Amino acid sequence: MKIMDKNFGKSSLNKPGSDREQPMTPTLTEQQVVQHLKHCRDLTRSFAYRAFPHFWQQWLKVMMEHAERARSNKEQVALFEIQNLLNAVQQAAEHEFSQHLGNGFVKFKNKTLNTLTGEERFSGDMLSLVEHSDLEETIAITSITHRADAFYAEPLWALHQRLALLNDGEKLDERSNPASPVQFCEALRKVLASLEVDVKTKIIGYKTFDQEVIGKLDVLYDEMNHYLIGHQLLPNLKFVAVNQEGATAPGHAKAGENAQDNELDESQQRRRASDRLLTGELSPSDVQYQSSLFGAIRLLQAHVNRQVASTATNVPQAFTAQQLLHASGIGGGNPAVMNAPVQPTQILTNEQLVGVLQHLQAQALSATQQVMAANPSPANLNLVALPPQTVGDISLQMLQQIASQREDGAVTSTDMQTIDLVGMLFEYMLSDDHLPDSIKALLSYLHTPFLKIAFIDKGFFEQPEHPARVLLNSLAEAGVRWVGNDGSEQHDIYTKIKTTVFRLLEEFKNDVRIFAELLLEFNAYTHNVARRQELMERRAMEKVQGEEKLREAKLQVNQEVRNRTDHRELPSAILLLLLQPWSDYMSFVLLRYGDNSDSWRRSLEVVDQLLWSIEPKTLQIDKQRQIELHVPLMAALERGFETIGYEQGKGRKLIEAVISLQKMALQSRKAEPAPAPMRTKLESMAAEKAGQMVAANDPVTPEEAKIVDSLKMIEFGTWFEFEGGKRLKVAWYNKKTQHYMLVDQQGRKVSLSAGLQLARDMIAGKAKVIIGSTKPFFERALENIYQTLNERAETLKVGTAQ
Repeated sequence: MKIMDKNFGKSSLNKPGSDREQPMTPTLTEQQVVQHLKHCRDLTRSFAYRAFPHFWQQWLKVMMEHAERARSNKEQVALFEIQNLLNAVQQAAEHEFSQHLGNGFVKFKNKTLNTLTGEERFSGDMLSLVEHSDLEETIAITSITHRADAFYAEPLWALHQRLALLNDGEKLDERSNPASPVQFCEALRKVLASLEVDVKTKIIGYKTFDQEVIGKLDVLYDEMNHYLIGHQLLPNLKFVAVNQEGATAPGHAKAGENAQDNELDESQQRRRASDRLLTGELSPSDVQYQSSLFGAIRLLQAHVNRQVASTATNVPQAFTAQQLLHASGIGGGNPAVMNAPVQPTQILTNEQLVGVLQHLQAQALSATQQVMAANPSPANLNLVALPPQTVGDISLQMLQQIASQREDGAVTSTDMQTIDLVGMLFEYMLSDDHLPDSIKALLSYLHTPFLKIAFIDKGFFEQPEHPARVLLNSLAEAGVRWVGNDGSEQHDIYTKIKTTVFRLLEEFKNDVRIFAELLLEFNAYTHNVARRQELMERRAMEKVQGEEKLREAKLQVNQEVRNRTDHRELPSAILLLLLQPWSDYMSFVLLRYGDNSDSWRRSLEVVDQLLWSIEPKTLQIDKQRQIELHVPLMAALERGFETIGYEQGKGRKLIEAVISLQKMALQSRKAEPAPAPMRTKLESMAAEKAGQMVAANDPVTPEEAKIVDSLKMIEFGTWFEFEGGKRLKVAWYNKKTQHYMLVDQQGRKVSLSAGLQLARDMIAGKAKVIIGSTKPFFERALENIYQTLNERAETLKVGTAQ
């Protein structure tokens, strides 16, 4: 793309006799430059004051929606606290944001404006050992600015050119343009730096900011360009699209289409991450994040190698297999290898390395077939018959194979980085507690095929939607969801994974299309399985939620009745009536009409009137009132019994007993209270019926109470592994009854466990929480590799300093 002003620098256009005279760009005085910059600054700040409040309110709205969908009480409370914080600081944030933008124009005038883009924070000498949260924030900013720079290519380039005239003609880019998208993102980053909010909240904020502020910058750019044009600053600047390698310059229409493509589909975003993994779907933000994450890993690898190289005296560019075999470790970062004497070597080409790996792949296939033939696994039993391949074994076998073929065969440091990276990927897999052992063992045999594809397809790690990556994600996710450490499997998933792994070992030569073929086949299978499981899980959950709603009603009713009967001596008939049939009627009313209904209030009034009516009466006014209440009270009791279908004979006896007690009360006589054992039995039966099963003689220890409290914050979808390796998932939790619905890997309800029982099982070692993640396996692995390299670089840095 070329941008030019047909009049710029060409005074001949104003010569007399021209067909059409064009105004020249005037020479600007210092005062005029300042005046134009102030006006552009005011336009920018005015836009900020218009757009920022709307963005902030939308952010608050999104946070409220997240809080309403929170999967635990702890998460919901935290989100409400964040929302309150954001609401309290809005005005201050708005002012600070506008101030940062205004300061950008001051820096521009002083020629000191050079706002770093996302990539520059992690490139070259600027590489810093950052926290994971900083990486996510920078990736979010990078993603926003990339899209915005493409979308606003036309007005931004024009603005660059016109502002350059206010900068002594020096060329501008997004870093030095005070109104570019990166300046807005940087201003927001500075605002958020002073707020104590987590990175997840910030990422939500950046996404909203992208839509509500960055997405409306065309208004500002039009205003600024029109103002500068009006003052004869390159008034005839035109875009001329020039083909470059077959591509046309982006215009607004195409950029708009791209922007729409990059919009996150809200319905997709709300889908469970595990379901998206099984279908191989990734959102644009997933792609951008993982691509940037891999770039940061490569830079860290280079950084680590530079640190190691600074301590080495003789660093070869390639290492022979013999050198690596005699070194204490495998990889380009070993000091012993670094300092080995340089010898004549024959660098192995990609084709030769792939040939070595093909030989190892054939060996792996033969070994696995022999093991499986010697240890046939009966259905759903003894799935862990295949021993896992270790990363060290693969590396050792590869180097031995190279050494056996050529004594001087050498591998470049770049190829060693690739070998090291694939090795770290599978090391993470073998240490991932979320994966069952049998699946780890199976997937470990994919080490060689994945190392081979890393050499065949150099862009493999940089393509989050690469079929090989998505296939590994799908295999791992399916293993977690449908295979247990107790040797069980659901829907023949273990067999399906095993078949897929063996086909790769047998059929993958150099054609990567086998990964796409297997991915389509595997995902078609698991998609149907997932739908069946979800349907079963949803039905089980609906049934349990209905049961729990009834239990909640009984708890509330029991509490209301006990509040009125405790500390009062009552006859057996009254206790029996209130704790059994009338409690059942109140539960019915509460479920049907709710606790704000007149029916619920009348049911409570009946309890109060009944208790008052059996108290001895000494005043005539009380006796008169009791006589007036008698008929409607008896009618209310009879209607209640009839509503719940209470046995007529028992109901009649209870009514007669109440009438008898009321007569005694009118005679100022006190009825004999229920014997203590009978009362205790009736109250215990009512409590147990309402779901209160903790006996008074079974006290809760401080350790149990602590775990029960922590379990209240647990997220839905959390897996427990019980004694023997059986895995169950928390599909739902009722915070009122503290009951946890546990489902198996088919989605069937296995139990409705009390929090206290779960806590006791955990203390006894009979159950443990499986720490997992809804992120794709490959992304989790890359994040782990990033952290590992970060720690390695930090260790080397400290060692060098000492």
